[in-house]
Amino acid sequence: MTVTEIQQDNQNAGGTVSSQRRVLVVEDEPTIAESIAARLGAEGFKVAVAHDGPGAVDGFHTWQPDLVVLDIMLPGFDGLEVCRRIQAQRPVPVLMLTARDDETDLLVGLGVGADDYMTKPFSMRELAARVNVLLRRVERAQQAARTPALGSLRFGELEIDHVQRRVRLASGDVHLTPTEFDLLACLAAQPRAVLTREQLLAEVWDWTDASGTRTVDSHVKALRRKIGASWIRTVHGVGYALEAPLS
Repeated sequence: MTVTEIQQDNQNAGGTVSSQRRVLVVEDEPTIAESIAARLGAEGFKVAVAHDGPGAVDGFHTWQPDLVVLDIMLPGFDGLEVCRRIQAQRPVPVLMLTARDDETDLLVGLGVGADDYMTKPFSMRELAARVNVLLRRVERAQQAARTPALGSLRFGELEIDHVQRRVRLASGDVHLTPTEFDLLACLAAQPRAVLTREQLLAEVWDWTDASGTRTVDSHVKALRRKIGASWIRTVHGVGYALEAPLS
């Protein structure tokens, strides 16, 4: 099954980054897919829908979306495999949808290249907000690449290259998702200082609703798996800090 482009006459909503942006919605339940497409269309996005794994991968290749809203449970092959395949074609922001609030599933999703996740049921308002947040992050990254004032930061064996958005350890390059890189860069901007979950949520996700702090925790766990647990210190009940070696 290939993608179906949804035609909308709605005007772009104020405060969004949706002008000419394309979103591919991958969801096998027609009612949910139509609801997501209608809300994003009302925000001014161009929307296409796929209902299975093979159709999602094919549609991603032919339609070239700027962002993918991706359900985990799909016919053909699941959303995790879809995410692996599309990220191998071209890096793109992915908002993963899951019916289970299972941390293992969430970490696996982040590990294959998803940038954020939402657990069903969710509000369409929040989904639209998160789509806009992910696209704003892409714009900020593109702007930073054009004005590479930060250069690189080094903390012992850990190097954070803001120009190339790459992270290196003594063992070699570390592949991070865009969100993981932004999270690490945010912590590195104030080494050893404790940043609250709410601060990280606002800085990295542009999200001020404290109900999203679980997203921060899951991304920190995914980041630790890639760079090593000792680099990020948990301050229970408060937040996280980058454990930079003392000079």
